[in-house]
Amino acid sequence: MAEMRMNRAEKGETKIQTVPIAVTPEGFWCCPTPAGFQKALKAQAVNPPLNRPKLSSPPHKSSLHRKQTSVSSDERRPTLNRSRSANPDERKSFSVDSTFANGCVTAEDVPECKNESLPRKLSIEFGDPSTCDTKVIVRGKQGFSVRLNVHRNVLVGSSSFFAGQLSGQGSGMPCLEIEDCEDVEMYVETVGLMYCKDMKQRLIKQSVQRVLCILKVAETIGFRVCIQACLDYLEAVPWVGEDEEEKVVSSVSRLCVDDGTNPVLKRVSSFVHKPPKDTLTHILDLVLKSNDERGRREMKSTVLKLIRESNRDSDKSGSADICCQTTYASCRSCLESLVVHFRQAAETQINGQPMDSKDPVAKQMALEADNLSWLLEILAERQMADEFALMWAKQQELAALHTKLPIMNRYHISCITARLFVGIGKGELLPSKDTRHMLLQTWLQPLINDYTWLLHGCRSFDRKVVEEGIGRTILTLPLEDQRSILLSWMGCFLKAGDNCPNLQKAFEVWWRRTFIRPYAEARASRCRSNTSSASGPL
Repeated sequence: MAEMRMNRAEKGETKIQTVPIAVTPEGFWCCPTPAGFQKALKAQAVNPPLNRPKLSSPPHKSSLHRKQTSVSSDERRPTLNRSRSANPDERKSFSVDSTFANGCVTAEDVPECKNESLPRKLSIEFGDPSTCDTKVIVRGKQGFSVRLNVHRNVLVGSSSFFAGQLSGQGSGMPCLEIEDCEDVEMYVETVGLMYCKDMKQRLIKQSVQRVLCILKVAETIGFRVCIQACLDYLEAVPWVGEDEEEKVVSSVSRLCVDDGTNPVLKRVSSFVHKPPKDTLTHILDLVLKSNDERGRREMKSTVLKLIRESNRDSDKSGSADICCQTTYASCRSCLESLVVHFRQAAETQINGQPMDSKDPVAKQMALEADNLSWLLEILAERQMADEFALMWAKQQELAALHTKLPIMNRYHISCITARLFVGIGKGELLPSKDTRHMLLQTWLQPLINDYTWLLHGCRSFDRKVVEEGIGRTILTLPLEDQRSILLSWMGCFLKAGDNCPNLQKAFEVWWRRTFIRPYAEARASRCRSNTSSASGPL
């Protein structure tokens, strides 16, 4: 903490000016900042009160104290009740009846001929020396200081620091000097709280940042009652924004308090053992089983955003395993439900019963497909969607049922296929060669069949991105597999045109690999052979 010295109170030469200092009804001092003092002194220098005599040179070895007498045209400021008790049993000896009091301000090194010049050093004094038995001088790092006339029994009874410094002091008026104080204003406020009857009512008017500053000073001087009051305030008040939350948690975590910090930290840390896996499973179940479309859509967006943030900021080793296991369990459940509803819809079509988009089975199919798309996004964000690609590639039954349903009821699952191709094309998931080939064999043709509807009936469908993803996925296969898939696509493209994915870029790459590259490599090999033979020994 700041440096402390013990001296006897002495009088010296000073020049005194007065500025209004806010005081609570309990006698609480509200010390202005150094900038506030500078502003008040400048205003008095430019516009001196009419009923106040001009400053004269102070007499030798004496201090000149003046009461503030400035009066506005509309109202007159109430005066400070100066009745103070020196009785040690009365801790609230600084009670006042007004909201303003006159503090004695010392301006040192003030040029006499230049009123616009501001003093370089400022000092203010609180309390009446005639009724107090202890003086505390708090000096800041920029020459700003506050002199407090206080009661010894109040300091000793409230602060362990002051109790240790004042123990064993004899007769006379001891003077404690606090040097290089980081925040003089907060130090004075904290000492003033020793005279407050209801500390909670005083703190409730303060901001979180100000209470944190008071808490820091209270912890430094061992003011335990104030520490507990600050913790009670921080436990109850809302923390606005992440920055404020971090400041509170950081400040409270550093406190050397046994159990008093727990109620505050419980807001951000759970002391009850609850596996994160159970919590995440519960969240996913609530979202996936929601009956309200708007609420479900908004919460899906929120949860996905939070998972992305945690993916950037947290360690992936432990949290990723928990997220992966929980998400794949939900994927399997949704996929099983989707297959069941597709079977029901296919039976309805076989029986000749038409099914529109408002049919309960059709709505449930769309819901399960949307849930799978959302879970796939979560897995792709965590770079753990390889198993999903394999699971989707094995759904031959679902692909067969797909052809039996109207396009307006089935196109949702083609969105899942398109997302997998985009992920493979961007390198977000890296399934094996067999999985990629199976995925194309099973789901490329159903995607081509639904392509017209996806272009005109799905707002989130990005044709350019999807076509690039399909082409890149095809080009990851062996050359013979590329040939068979691209020739099959070419037949569909020549029939459907714009209603079929345009994979011409992938086709061009395959063409160059098949017809140009082998001959280019042969020519390069012959050139190297001729060069080596020409440079050989004669």
